[in-house]
Amino acid sequence: MFSLFNTKNQPLNFPPLQLFNTESRSLEIFEPLSNKEVRIYSCGPTVYDYVHIGNLRAYVFVDTLKRTLLYNGYVVNHTINYTDFGHLSSDADTGDDKMMKGLRREKMDVSLESMRLLSDRYIKAFNNDLEALNIIKPTQFARASDYVNEQIRLIETLEQKGYTYETSDGIYFDISKFPTYGRLGNIDLDGQQSANRTEINPEKHHPADFALWKYGTLGWKSKWGLGFPGWHIECSAMAFATLGKQIDIHTGGVDNIPTHHNGEIAQCESATGKQFSKYWMHSEHLQINNQKIAKSDGNGLTMNELYQAGYSALEYRYWLLTSHYRTKVNFSYEALEASKQAFTKLRKLIFVDWADEKGRPDGNYQQKAINIINDDLNTPQVIALIWEIVKDDKLTKGEKRATIVELDGLLGLGLDSKSEDGAKIFSHLKIADLPEAVQVLIEEREIARVARNWPEADRIRAILDQQGYLLEDSSEGVKVSKK
Repeated sequence: MFSLFNTKNQPLNFPPLQLFNTESRSLEIFEPLSNKEVRIYSCGPTVYDYVHIGNLRAYVFVDTLKRTLLYNGYVVNHTINYTDFGHLSSDADTGDDKMMKGLRREKMDVSLESMRLLSDRYIKAFNNDLEALNIIKPTQFARASDYVNEQIRLIETLEQKGYTYETSDGIYFDISKFPTYGRLGNIDLDGQQSANRTEINPEKHHPADFALWKYGTLGWKSKWGLGFPGWHIECSAMAFATLGKQIDIHTGGVDNIPTHHNGEIAQCESATGKQFSKYWMHSEHLQINNQKIAKSDGNGLTMNELYQAGYSALEYRYWLLTSHYRTKVNFSYEALEASKQAFTKLRKLIFVDWADEKGRPDGNYQQKAINIINDDLNTPQVIALIWEIVKDDKLTKGEKRATIVELDGLLGLGLDSKSEDGAKIFSHLKIADLPEAVQVLIEEREIARVARNWPEADRIRAILDQQGYLLEDSSEGVKVSKK
């Protein structure tokens, strides 16, 4: 990871780590509950389908947070959950369970066994995405269906303390019993009340009251009858079981704030009488044409689609890190292509041009990087610093290489991998030696690129990729290498 000493063997100066806390809506100096360990809970995906690239931004963000904590000397205990039941299509606790939607889509039997098989498939796909993005594995993954008993016990605790009521379709949390409900994100509950003139469940005392247990013909046995726990109670119970009743940091995307995370706060703090999470951190939306990426809107691009368009997971990660995690970002293939060119140049310097150069990391740049990243994970400035290092004539090539590889401990771009592995993509082929059909496709793609017909260029790149050819667009023209 990161050296705690500069090139003169003097200890580096670690300024206070400042993080933006959604709850206070301000930067705060990070002070953990324990001097030894930082406990982080991250909301994971509902595993009924492939996650889209907008979902994955949240995990690149928390990976950056974790890397920053690690080089600041903390031990990190991190949980990411899988939601494999109970996430209804509407935040108002109505509509289909998303897992049921997945079963119908894939023409599988409606049973807990089929639900398990379906979620197995998409858990594996999600884990593959995390690995490709070079995301450090959490200390533990927690699967909701493995913690049903813990969820039932937590609901019973809330019931005993008077926070619940029953309707014809389940057990609900009464937000009127928790006066600070909605404090995360400063949610306007009065506005929410007036906006829901046609409340689907008229038995609810308030539109924001949420389900703790929903009755159903499929699910688990409980004192209330057959059914399944609500979405919010899953995360509360899994956080308690894996990390304890109080945690340091809870992360997620901004879309989790209004309903899911406020629900978690209400449940946890009502059950224990203590603050649940000291810090709440959220990554902003990824957008396409200024619209949030969402499967329901038909723009839920997946990593597989990026691969087919000719882009790697680490190229996508590099592009994400060029924007601050709290900034809304518009995705486009043009923007990703520009980042790919920059990242390819950087990889070539590390794995080819400077591969055999020896040197030690420069302490001044190390210190600059620490100062930058400890200011709310400012990855765009760390990347800018790397390009400053590339251009610094006062450093030897070996010093440049060693410093950049050192700083990559913060960014996770895979620059610290073995040189021979990284250099593979730079073994280029002569186009004239390629099969004629491949040459024709390369020429057609170049015509499309000149005409800025990006969809056609991407389509041809995908065809060549399937045939085992990787294309690298450079100022010297297209370069081709064999997989």
